[in-house]
Amino acid sequence: MKVIGKKILFEFSESHADATVQVSAWLTEAEEAKWSTPNDIKARYVHASLLSDNRVVFNIKGNKYRLDTKIYYKRQTIIVKRIGTHAEYDKWTF
Repeated sequence: MKVIGKKILFEFSESHADATVQVSAWLTEAEEAKWSTPNDIKARYVHASLLSDNRVVFNIKGNKYRLDTKIYYKRQTIIVKRIGTHAEYDKWTF
């Protein structure tokens, strides 16, 4: 899949060095993935939260961080919306 918003991930990794390996691993897997339905994501990421409007929130580093994305399955594109701590996630509105 094509990932749009990598800059958000890179900037987050710079300020949260403990998540760098996990963010990089997620990015590598996402770019190699060919997800066609939300079920494809759940098969690999059982703890991912599937929201309305094709939004998916991934747990990063054992749920310490949350990665908010929007996925366009037919276009094979993921847009990174934001990434933050679990405490920040609790304040996000969708």
